[in-house]
Amino acid sequence: MPIMLSLIIGAFFAILNETLLNIALTTLMDEFGVSLPTVQWMATGFMLVMGIVIPVSALLMQWFTTRQMFLGTMIVFTIGTVVCAAAPTFSILLVGRLFQAVGTGLLTPIIFNTFLLLYPPHRRGAVMGIVGLVIMFAPAIGPTLSGIIVEYLGWRYLFIAVIPFSVFSIAFAYKYLMNVSEVTKPKVDVLSIVYSTVGVSGIVFGFSSAGESDAGFLAPIVYLPIVVGAAALILFSFRQLKLDEPLLDLRVFRFPMYTLGVILFLIILMAMFSSEIILPIFMQGPLALTAATAGLVLLPGSLLSGLLSPAMGHLFDKMGPRNLLIPGTILLCATMYILSKMDLQTPIWLIVVCYMLLMVSISAIMMPAETNGLNQLPKRLYPHGTAIMTTLQPIAGAIGVSVFISLMNARQAHFLEKAENPTHPATIKASLVAGIEFVYLIALGLSIIALIMSFFVYKATPKEVKALVSEDSE
Repeated sequence: MPIMLSLIIGAFFAILNETLLNIALTTLMDEFGVSLPTVQWMATGFMLVMGIVIPVSALLMQWFTTRQMFLGTMIVFTIGTVVCAAAPTFSILLVGRLFQAVGTGLLTPIIFNTFLLLYPPHRRGAVMGIVGLVIMFAPAIGPTLSGIIVEYLGWRYLFIAVIPFSVFSIAFAYKYLMNVSEVTKPKVDVLSIVYSTVGVSGIVFGFSSAGESDAGFLAPIVYLPIVVGAAALILFSFRQLKLDEPLLDLRVFRFPMYTLGVILFLIILMAMFSSEIILPIFMQGPLALTAATAGLVLLPGSLLSGLLSPAMGHLFDKMGPRNLLIPGTILLCATMYILSKMDLQTPIWLIVVCYMLLMVSISAIMMPAETNGLNQLPKRLYPHGTAIMTTLQPIAGAIGVSVFISLMNARQAHFLEKAENPTHPATIKASLVAGIEFVYLIALGLSIIALIMSFFVYKATPKEVKALVSEDSE
């Protein structure tokens, strides 16, 4: 319990910090006199750094003890927070933000790996459910908390408020956190680190640029980083399969439940991230709601998702993955179908209910699929399995948002081309509704794929794990 508390306290405030700043970007533009593309580096740069450090986490967890990793990570995060709080210029603020990203990026794989080592498979569902509570609840309250702090105290208190909790987490971990991982000090392959850095950052930057640009994928500049990133990831993958001590051991994908869990995890991430972008556009555009109202509409669903996560974890331990994943994916499909039928007459209460159902389905799918996949891995592959899943999170987020935004814009443009009066406000609203409906039809297709895959999920037994480990060693 002390180890869990040490990790969860640090994780909560590090993950809360991810969304805490989003609502203050306009304030920062006025404060430092910077443009929108410049201030967006507070979010884009954060994702890029996370994408760079997460693949290296598997190596670091084999070079340093649990205490060293956690304390070092939280100290880096705290230094970044102090720099942000005192930043006299935007450049220094951005540097502090990137330091925070290093800490946040390393923290999640450390937590997952530690809990896998501490708890046997039949108890991991409940533990991962608690982790899910932190991962879902912290970002959910971030925008609301941020709005209150910025309005009444000022943007610097977004960082000042976090500092005491970060220091407490370091002190608490220093006293109670014990070492649970084995330090093996594998060989460091510099070329693998270069490939992963170029690959992940290229993909995340390219797709993020497409999502932020009005031209989307029609802008030629987005293709260069995507192509370079994809090529680097291909070279990285081939190199990992040849190395005796790979940076990320891709042999984890030989375990079928891990592979299935990763695919379900990615589909759910894309559905969640896209809804968090598309629904506010729909509410603030065609429905003409304020940003604050749109945020409040989404808050019940986000809070519900976090609160349900521990319950889903207990159900996973008792019932196994299939009994959660199949109903969860059916609910996901039904919700996506309802959202694909939204129009200008859609009542606000229906959006609230749909988003709550969406978050319930995500709680029933994400953590059970992830935990079941990790359960099938042998102990030596825990750092690699957790690092790969965490690395894919910013990639899936960037790809999901940019692809869905581009599809929405393309459908909207096609609608306007066919319209008799494309400049009329009612026509413009109708075109945006058509774009959003199209996006949710695509999301429905992905949800149906997840439903089909859920029927192939099974709970791996120790005997099956041993057989796969034996085959792997041969």
